[in-house]
Amino acid sequence: MNNDDGYEVTLLAKPHAAERKVEIAGQPMTMRMQTAETNDIVFAIGTVDLASADPALQRATLDFLQQALARNVNAQAAPRRPRRSIWRQAESCPAQKCWWRGRAVKSTKRRPVHVRFVAKGMHVY
Repeated sequence: MNNDDGYEVTLLAKPHAAERKVEIAGQPMTMRMQTAETNDIVFAIGTVDLASADPALQRATLDFLQQALARNVNAQAAPRRPRRSIWRQAESCPAQKCWWRGRAVKSTKRRPVHVRFVAKGMHVY
């Protein structure tokens, strides 16, 4: 659970937290991550604090996070054609949904990676 970053989540294992500084669109930002691993499955939630709710900055941050995660799991950074889903996102809240096959640094086995990136106000998740 993390009320400070504007979301609540219940994970299947005790989460680990990390924070780092990143530069996106020429602006320094803080990125926070919470991860939990159980039964060889990793759950992760990341938050980037934006300097403003500017739509161009939101989009640049969404693209940055998508490309960074794809690199981390050795996957192609191109989203697949959208699948039908009950999950919908309003136009006022930009979002990207991706499905990849990737592998973690310590693993040789490729696994499915399901990701949703959402920009809302001064946060990108």
